[in-house]
Amino acid sequence: MFFNRNKNQDKPDTAKEEDTGEKKGIFGFFNRSAAEEAPLDESTEPENATAEPEKPANLAQSVDKPKPKGWFARFKSGLSRTSSQFAEGLGNLLLGKKVIDDELLEELETQLLVADVGVDATTEIIDQLTDSVERNQLADSEALYEALQAKLLDMVKPVEQPLVIDTAKKPYVILVVGVNGVGKTTTIGKLAYQLRQEGKSVMLAAGDTFRAAAVEQLQVWGERNDIHVVAQHTGADSASVIYDAVASASAKQLDVVICDTAGRLHNKGHLMDELAKVKRVIGKSDATAPHEVLLVLDAGTGQNAVSQAEHFQKVAGVTGLALTKLDGTAKGGVIFALSQKFGLPVRFIGVGEAIEDLQPFRAKAFVDALFNRPGGDA
Repeated sequence: MFFNRNKNQDKPDTAKEEDTGEKKGIFGFFNRSAAEEAPLDESTEPENATAEPEKPANLAQSVDKPKPKGWFARFKSGLSRTSSQFAEGLGNLLLGKKVIDDELLEELETQLLVADVGVDATTEIIDQLTDSVERNQLADSEALYEALQAKLLDMVKPVEQPLVIDTAKKPYVILVVGVNGVGKTTTIGKLAYQLRQEGKSVMLAAGDTFRAAAVEQLQVWGERNDIHVVAQHTGADSASVIYDAVASASAKQLDVVICDTAGRLHNKGHLMDELAKVKRVIGKSDATAPHEVLLVLDAGTGQNAVSQAEHFQKVAGVTGLALTKLDGTAKGGVIFALSQKFGLPVRFIGVGEAIEDLQPFRAKAFVDALFNRPGGDA
């Protein structure tokens, strides 16, 4: 029976990389086999592997031509791949005042797992819903549908914590970390632009010294938005570049320094040690810095993002998350897994390529968009 299932059963391996050619939504479970997605083979990825660089011209264009949509419309549009079959799949499963039985709950559990909500988070959700059913608090499947939405909101509401710049710290140092190809440099550029729009003085540190394109991208953002970029030659010591930037910003009493770092695999010990060194060097300039360690995660990696967060948290002391590329994946449910396991503040989510598509995380708007409901209120 479902109510008596073993909660201590072995957990499956971390989720698999998304096939970006796949057009199916997260709840297309019954139309495909889980074996269709190939597992992420981290062991074969080169240590300094680089993603195809984004063209600076595209970045600049996104600054000049924002799309004329309200924030919730953009938010919902960016989550369309995640939500396209979320509401439809759950609607077919739960709406219509069906009797709640073991089979229905097991099917709901399967759908949540396929949505990359994660084993632990799914177990917590199903256990609480099961308890409500046993207490006769949920009369039928429509009540279960509403209870599921409420539970999902409860799970992510605590991590709705926007980035707040402490003006007493000059400069406020933001160290941006993550694996290769997650969009760190683009996230930095968009964040810098937004901070400039708020009237803050900003400096960028091109600490990704392995990749010339990363320096070029930052320099484009700097040139177009009157932001100074501290950079050295390719292959220079990243810690040295970042130290110089923090010292310069301190002397000039600038508000914010955002430090880029080279992408590194979270399972490569020596590369993670280098990141720890960068953090220590920053501390020599200001014992309280970095004030924010922002981990950028690609939503398309699904449950592998949970593994990344765990490793970076141990080495760098992550204080906030930015979840990118939600517009290009159907695995947005991973945010529930991250929230349930770590409780780390979700500072930003990326729902598109335009500059305004890097948005503060809003829990209610996120859940409303997943269920394809009108909304947007905090």
